[in-house]
Amino acid sequence: MNNASMNKAAVLIIEDDPEIQEMLALAFSGEGWKLRQAETGEAGIALLEKHGADCIILDVMLPGMDGFRALKKIKAEDRWKKVPVILATAKGEEPDIVTGLELGADDYVVKPYSPRVLIARIRAALRRGEEAGDAENKFWRAGKLTVDVLKHEVSREGAPLDLSATEFAMLLHFVSHPDIVFSRNQIIAAVHGSDYPVTDRSVDVQILALRKKLKDAGKMIETIRGVGYRFRETAL
Repeated sequence: MNNASMNKAAVLIIEDDPEIQEMLALAFSGEGWKLRQAETGEAGIALLEKHGADCIILDVMLPGMDGFRALKKIKAEDRWKKVPVILATAKGEEPDIVTGLELGADDYVVKPYSPRVLIARIRAALRRGEEAGDAENKFWRAGKLTVDVLKHEVSREGAPLDLSATEFAMLLHFVSHPDIVFSRNQIIAAVHGSDYPVTDRSVDVQILALRKKLKDAGKMIETIRGVGYRFRETAL
């Protein structure tokens, strides 16, 4: 997403704490985003129905419809499935993070968080949303790696790597969704489909094998303890 279109993005903040709402409104004032704010899940869904959104900041602990229920409702609608949702958790407990990711959250932040960090997360989410809509994107570069989808080839500094079909699909999923934390179930669904019977341990073994084949570039696949994995080019 270019800067012009990113600056016109509509960001929906669903947060019941008025101080946080005010802080975010002030922090986002220089971004050019169109902000809409709601204090309950129900009000947030109503705003989404009426105006839509390009990105959603969703608090977990909400009165009435909590963040998980709101997230489930958002992701159940085809028109909203691709809208990135950044979940805000008060305690950052692993079960909350895992639940949010499995329900379809694209990212998460732990309170108290820095508005600057959240702005960076929103910008990244908006860029990913734009890239995800480009079905013709068949070529990816990340650090020393090049992934050519049409040729079904991966190279490291120009040298071809011998990856299995599963390893190729897994790497492609990571490089096309940088900085997003994926649970093991989400990785399985992306690579094999939601009904594919694979254990968490099998995913860990496949990630380990992929990292070895990528050599030092394998460091870009980071383990998020208790949650899953993410791909970060800056980790190299």
